[in-house]
Amino acid sequence: MPPTFREDPYAGYNFQVTITGISDDGTQVSGSFAEAQGLEVEVPPIEYRNGSEDITVRKVPGLKKFTNITLKKGVTGDIAFWNWIVEAMKGQVNRTDGSITLHDENQIEVMRWNFTRGWPCKWTGPGLNAANNEIAMETLEICHEGLEIDGQA
Repeated sequence: MPPTFREDPYAGYNFQVTITGISDDGTQVSGSFAEAQGLEVEVPPIEYRNGSEDITVRKVPGLKKFTNITLKKGVTGDIAFWNWIVEAMKGQVNRTDGSITLHDENQIEVMRWNFTRGWPCKWTGPGLNAANNEIAMETLEICHEGLEIDGQA
């Protein structure tokens, strides 16, 4: 779906994450997360200089790099994401595609970022402390090989 344009910016708290093919039955797993970061791509320059030119440095585009996607959510007992990283720890990396969708105030999808060939590269469990009053949060980091906005060529 192409992005839906409006004058006022969308709120950043209304989103959902979907990852295909990691559940026990091979279907997609969706989850509401407290935080999603890492929707980032970089094309760093490669600098060089021709010997016959003055002191000008030339720049050409280098390899594209994608930042890892970091997801944080409260611990609920659902271990689908844990099982995905357990496979990776056993050397059976399950590369798959997924998406992060942004919704408007009426829960209608307005923008979707798709990542390709992602796999879990880090999981962090909750910090447990009997002296505080906080939600137990877990973190999943997904490395991937591609990012696009749905509906864009």
